Amino acid sequence: MWVIGLVLCVIASGMNVFFNFRNPAPTVIPIVLVLLSYPTGKLAAYVLPIVTYRIRLPRFLGGPLEFSLNPGPWNIKEHVLVFIMSNGEPVWRASPSKHSRHCTVAISAPFAMNAIVVGEVYYNIRLGFWFNLTLILATQLTGFGLAGLCRRLLVYPASMVWPQNLVACTLLNTLHAEDDATSGGITRYRFFMWVVAGSFAFFFLPGFLFTALSVFSWVCWIVPKNVPANQLFGVSSGLGMGILTFDWTQIVWVGSPLMMPWWAEVHVFVGFVLFFWIITPLLYYTNVWKLSYFPMADSMPFDRFGNQYDVTRVLTADNRFNVTAYEEYSPLYLPATYAVTYVLALALFTCVIVHTLLYHGHSLWNGFKRLKVEPDDIHAKLMSHYPEVPDWWYLSVFLLFFCLAIVAVEVWHTNVPIWALMLALVLPIVYVLPSGFIFAMTGQPITLNLPAQILPGLLLPGNPLANMVFKSYSVQTLNEAINFTQDLKLGHYIKVPPRATFQVQAVATVIAAFVQVGVKEWMFKNIPGICEPTQKSSLTCPHNQVFFTASAIWGLIGPQRQFGDQSIYNPQLYALLIGAILPVPFWLWQRRFPKTRLKFINIPVVLNGVQWIPPATGINYSSWFAVGFVFQYLIRRRSFPWWSKFNYVTSAALDCGTTISLMIIFFTLQFPRGGVNLNWWGNNVYKNTADFQHAALRQVPPGGIIQ
Repeated sequence: MWVIGLVLCVIASGMNVFFNFRNPAPTVIPIVLVLLSYPTGKLAAYVLPIVTYRIRLPRFLGGPLEFSLNPGPWNIKEHVLVFIMSNGEPVWRASPSKHSRHCTVAISAPFAMNAIVVGEVYYNIRLGFWFNLTLILATQLTGFGLAGLCRRLLVYPASMVWPQNLVACTLLNTLHAEDDATSGGITRYRFFMWVVAGSFAFFFLPGFLFTALSVFSWVCWIVPKNVPANQLFGVSSGLGMGILTFDWTQIVWVGSPLMMPWWAEVHVFVGFVLFFWIITPLLYYTNVWKLSYFPMADSMPFDRFGNQYDVTRVLTADNRFNVTAYEEYSPLYLPATYAVTYVLALALFTCVIVHTLLYHGHSLWNGFKRLKVEPDDIHAKLMSHYPEVPDWWYLSVFLLFFCLAIVAVEVWHTNVPIWALMLALVLPIVYVLPSGFIFAMTGQPITLNLPAQILPGLLLPGNPLANMVFKSYSVQTLNEAINFTQDLKLGHYIKVPPRATFQVQAVATVIAAFVQVGVKEWMFKNIPGICEPTQKSSLTCPHNQVFFTASAIWGLIGPQRQFGDQSIYNPQLYALLIGAILPVPFWLWQRRFPKTRLKFINIPVVLNGVQWIPPATGINYSSWFAVGFVFQYLIRRRSFPWWSKFNYVTSAALDCGTTISLMIIFFTLQFPRGGVNLNWWGNNVYKNTADFQHAALRQVPPGGIIQ
């Protein structure tokens, strides 16, 4: 189990860091590892010798050590421990207001990697390998200790369902029930391998031979210089009204459409159409907030001359904000989709709280009361036979990695005061119980992203590095606490010994951190042009661009200056009030008419689902919904037996085949000796469009924009 789990963890964590810098990027999700580890475990149990080895050790080291390479048949408990080493769904990626629905623990690209890369690329702050490793270990594992300390409230009670774990339990139990051989037809694994082979071969078309199939902006090819048409139907900087793309990495940018429930996909797409196909063009073409002087969709901020904002012009020699230089240079302007996303983020911040109180307040209050008196369910009774992990283990991990965070900020002189680091830790401590409780009961997490940017922006103004470190530590500590807690509940369901769960979580995360930092260092030393818009392998660092923009807004310029009374963006703050009001009419209506269809509307999902933009663009949503409509609506309704057997396998196989193909293309055709370039119409047609060139509707007047 250890060998299989760690090998897969190392490979997947390294690949996900590599893909994190690509646009668009596939993701090695844990379901792929579950499917790969099953036959691997069966094969290992068959071929490895059933022999017990004995190593003599001194008594003070515990005496003789016994182990076996083959402890017995591959079982579901070993399998779930492999899953826990990489448990989760989409990786945590940077967006203005969110990072994912549920992150991986060990194999995802660490959130703090954004702060490291942005510091090096955009602020020229290079603190070295050991700082990078220390910061990532601290941000990844402080939340681990916090999760363990909360397990009695978030894991043991039966009312803490953690519905995301039910899918994992179903898949694991289905595999180990071994019912494929008697169910008739093709087996899941045979189907999986056929789809992997097909997607591997097909991706050579959009990934290398005919890249226009990925950027399938067909309307823009017809009218390449028509700016409005390119903005509406474009793929690179447009709203994706053309819908079609033949690149699986484009389709799954916001998550696999085969994994999300149909009702949620409808909510997300309705929100996308409303906010980005209707409201955004209205704001843009009426030049609200000077939007039409900039591209419709972009991940970067702009200055008053229409150029990307040059932060070096407003930085002092010690990387602090220079007010005089800022006033002489330019305010910071946001492109249309970015500005709309911040409005939605502010609305969501209050909407989630009000919605939860209105719709789930009574249940949450009852649940909170039951936590103290709730009798043990069958899972808790069975788990009571295993030795519990002592609290001091978790407390030691918590204190150790908090001290490691202090080492990171003090030894490498990041200008982050220890009191600020303590405040960054207070936020997840305060939020972990309500966030975990709400997420376990309702699936609605509470995010720290906005307060973790606003607080350092107010308390440490003009210090972008301090803002990024504060945000990384605070946000990731809460995120990892919730994820580790979810892993503990999964082990609770499958009856895995708690100490085994503790061990695989800690070991896998530590090892993965070394791998992830090593991969990042290798990439930035050996891949030319990485993070540049024209990088030939599409390693343009889209998430880091978004993280940089957020650091410039909240950390460098600061919330008071960017959203203050004198700013054109000040009206966006009204979104906080609007977000608090939005759920109320729907709640009152369904209280008055309990059978109304409006009771199925979930406003936070509508607001939250579209906030992958930027760095995602319209095509990532329109194509995602089109595929979801086929699988989650048509096939599920018309051929449910096929859907229930093969839907999740299809998603995992497409991810796996595409990922392998992308790696083969990069390391054999694009990277060695400058790579192989295919210069023909199918690889160039989309580059000659206003969409690809990020054209704006209006020309900036001489002398720049005047507010």
